Amino acid sequence: MSKPDFMTMPRAQLRQYILDHREDDEAFQTYLDRFTSEDAVIFPAPQSSQ
Repeated sequence: MSKPDFMTMPRAQLRQYILDHREDDEAFQTYLDRFTSEDAVIFPAPQSSQ
């Protein structure tokens, strides 16, 4: 059985693959590399009015 090409998988499909194959460290690392980049926009948490 060959592994799928993680770099071409859409985000939702890769996420589902990781959930179904939790022991696959390569897939998880690919997910982290693709979706946590340095140029990602970070939004601050909303401030409470209390």
